[in-house]
Amino acid sequence: MAFAVPALPYEYTALEPHIDEATMHLHHDKHHQAYVTNLNAAIEKHPELGDTSVEDLIKNLGTVPDDIKGPVRNNGGGHLNHTMFWELMTPGGASEPSGALADAITAAFGTVDALKAAVNDAGLKRFGSGWTWVVASADGKLQVVSTANQDNPLTDGLTPILGNDVWEHAYYLKYQNRRADYLAAWWNVVNWDEVAKRYVAATS
Repeated sequence: MAFAVPALPYEYTALEPHIDEATMHLHHDKHHQAYVTNLNAAIEKHPELGDTSVEDLIKNLGTVPDDIKGPVRNNGGGHLNHTMFWELMTPGGASEPSGALADAITAAFGTVDALKAAVNDAGLKRFGSGWTWVVASADGKLQVVSTANQDNPLTDGLTPILGNDVWEHAYYLKYQNRRADYLAAWWNVVNWDEVAKRYVAATS
């Protein structure tokens, strides 16, 4: 099989109380696995794509054969987004960004709190299912965007360095319809070191 669900880099209970164990099992073991299963089924129809990374599939979605473009967009995006999502969280990490990332946040938003407010606002305004992102341009400038469903900013030529899942499956067991509470709590588990790494990669 071309693609596989990566193991979590921490225990299923590690993000409690902000992200509960039951949600982590459902989200990682069931939802992410479904995206991977469906992506592999689509790719089997075009073996020439078997060595293509999921990043390249999503970045160059226009070149994907028409008969699998929809499944690759939805399930490849789901695989790519969730693989990043697990890495963007950690128990007991740095509570604030530092270095070049902190400077870029200050330049674009003024404060970290303003960045968080912008990300949360985009997440709240995303109707239905989707994601809220911080993306970097090649010159290092940051902006907040949101995408529907499992779309990824890479398709639009933007490089995501942080993203939060606002599909109901990401939060409903614990927060029910209180998406705002989930968005606020999520910052307690953000892996700022990973965000910083992605910022450097996006701008180097």
